[in-house]
Amino acid sequence: MRSKQNNRTLSIFTAIMCALILFSCYPKPIGPVGQDGKQLTWDMMSTDQRKMHMKTVVLPRAGELFRNWKPEKYSNPGCTLCHDNEITTGNFHMPGRHLPVLSGDWTLKPEFEKYPDTTRLKLDKLVPLMSEALGQKSFSIITKRGFGCYSCHMGPSGPMFGH
Repeated sequence: MRSKQNNRTLSIFTAIMCALILFSCYPKPIGPVGQDGKQLTWDMMSTDQRKMHMKTVVLPRAGELFRNWKPEKYSNPGCTLCHDNEITTGNFHMPGRHLPVLSGDWTLKPEFEKYPDTTRLKLDKLVPLMSEALGQKSFSIITKRGFGCYSCHMGPSGPMFGH
């Protein structure tokens, strides 16, 4: 009797773990529904679908964060907040060369020393907000992968951590 109960408990535990793994898979679907009836991930979306997602999801969320942080500076944030003026030529690629270059230190120690409040705000609020809006995992210090500061900012010698 005990063996059957242990097997059932193990089966339930395995099913729960499989469900958790399945639901925590990335990239997450964030976009419109595709031809197969399933919601699209960022990588599956067309350029026009990405532009619409940026305009209706990403910009409002990031804009609100920046407006609340520095209302006098970011009273009306737009696409150039992250993408600079190159967007007029159709270049939306990130990381952007117009944003401040970061130290290259994956712990961001120099940034914390020079701009502690800004660095903390971006790590605690902007990175999770953006990674969720784009259906990506937030950057992991362990794997050195995911959406993080270097997704938008260059390092001293250019893009870093696969961006």
